[in-house]
Amino acid sequence: MFLVNSEKASIVDSLLTADREIDITRDVCPMTFVKTRIALDRLSPGQTLLVRLRGEEPLRNVPRTATEQGHTVLEQRTEADGTTSLLLRKGK
Repeated sequence: MFLVNSEKASIVDSLLTADREIDITRDVCPMTFVKTRIALDRLSPGQTLLVRLRGEEPLRNVPRTATEQGHTVLEQRTEADGTTSLLLRKGK
């Protein structure tokens, strides 16, 4: 199970426990969030989605739009290769 707050695991540990993972590094907006939303829609509330993305626009838009739709950003990390790993928890 993913730990939160003071017991928050690193995203590397979270890779082992994310319920689903998608790679949208080759996609551009608006498809970046369209694919993220479809993946979130397939999850049950409380499950987690690890999203790999690249670029400033998806980095701004995916977390913002996910939050606006009631989901939670658990962790966001920029990797050495320039991609970002974003761990989301599906809301209700």
